[in-house]
Amino acid sequence: MMRFTAVAAMSLAIVAPLRAQQAAPAQEPTMQADNSTKLLESGFGHLYQLKFDAARTDFFAYQKARPDDPMGKAAESASYLFEQFNQKGVLTSEFFLSDQKFLGGVEGTAEQNKNVRFLEANEAARNMAKTHLKTDAKNIRSLLVLTMVDGMESDYDALIIKKQLEGLKMMKQAEAEANTLLASDNSMQDANVALGMSNYVIGCLPSYKRAFLFFGGMHGDRTRGMAQMESAANGGHYFKPFAEVMLALAYEREHDNANAQKWLERLATEYPDNPVFQRELAIVNKKLGKNG
Repeated sequence: MMRFTAVAAMSLAIVAPLRAQQAAPAQEPTMQADNSTKLLESGFGHLYQLKFDAARTDFFAYQKARPDDPMGKAAESASYLFEQFNQKGVLTSEFFLSDQKFLGGVEGTAEQNKNVRFLEANEAARNMAKTHLKTDAKNIRSLLVLTMVDGMESDYDALIIKKQLEGLKMMKQAEAEANTLLASDNSMQDANVALGMSNYVIGCLPSYKRAFLFFGGMHGDRTRGMAQMESAANGGHYFKPFAEVMLALAYEREHDNANAQKWLERLATEYPDNPVFQRELAIVNKKLGKNG
């Protein structure tokens, strides 16, 4: 069985300000749209501070205000997966720099690690997005949601329940959706999380596994993957902080601690209450011979 993981759309927790406002449907009052958007932004802010219950309180309120927007369910889904990532120590150098963990997944069986709330919310978001796309195949919001939920599920399959073949299929699907979305609107840089992690993780696999994937239409490129993650870290929105922490860990894996420090300093400054960022910054500073 092939051992690897992709942290895509997703997946997957973590940081930097989420400031951009989403355009309101023309038929709704501007004030109502602004207020509901603030709930979504606040929820993601709580999520990256590892305050998952507070994040879900905002996401549930957003769903009540905007029941037809699949982003509400996608955000709820992200909160369950990121909480599990935090519990399992996925977004740390201890995990990311270990081939056994990074390419093999977390400890525990698939049944022990099953995340029912994530799966239910993710599927609900996917179904809502697909419903919108039936009437508008170029609906940017729904294409973004599909990229996010399929990227997160590929992470879940490969990393949490360690079903690598299922994760591979979902990763390929998320890649196709990300490319479609970016071709329609290049400002949707959250899509580059899925593309970047796919390229990077496959690029980290042993050569014989990469050759096998090549014939299946999957091509890995570590350098390109990091460039895509950097695009998401600089221009993303909902997953911008996630892209930042994944990029920092990738730089550590590439033995470029100076660049890892740069991204971790941003995260630690923006989210001082997140102990993971503070701890990872201290680890990199120690490698560079610095204090604090």
